[in-house]
Amino acid sequence: MPQRQTNDDASVAGSADLSHIEPVRKSIRVRASAQQAFRVFTEEVDSWWPRTHHIGTSPMTRVVVEGRPMGAIYSEQEDGTICGWGTVLIWDPPYRFVMAWRIDPVWHYEMDLAKCSEVELRFLPTDDGATTLVELEHRDFQRHGTGAAGMREQVNAEGGWGSLLAMFAAKAEVAS
Repeated sequence: MPQRQTNDDASVAGSADLSHIEPVRKSIRVRASAQQAFRVFTEEVDSWWPRTHHIGTSPMTRVVVEGRPMGAIYSEQEDGTICGWGTVLIWDPPYRFVMAWRIDPVWHYEMDLAKCSEVELRFLPTDDGATTLVELEHRDFQRHGTGAAGMREQVNAEGGWGSLLAMFAAKAEVAS
């Protein structure tokens, strides 16, 4: 995700009240079928995910999504370590994928699923049959506790989900 930083800006929706922090919602239309878009986002994530976006201590060499409920989402690092950062909660190809965001507000692995936010992706075929609307919602930031509003701001910033969806779409369109 973007540069790791803390944020004390109370203007972020819900930052003063951790009972609810507004989700981050992004969408993009891709020139690919829902099947193709889903496959590129999940099975081919390593082909478009930036090498700078990881929580490991050495450079990332590969990112993997295990395509099944409770499947791991992780990166492999140059030093040989496996660095988990997500868990598949719902696996419904080619229409829906929900994962636990297992990264805490200081960008470390979160072991407790109850303290994880969720990222849902929906792949919606359009009427023209040639494109798919991909909708992303990153929600439940309040589960992270202190630092939740700052995390929301970071994944919503330049280099966050909007930029990642653009990289994904470029790859999905080339692959179709």
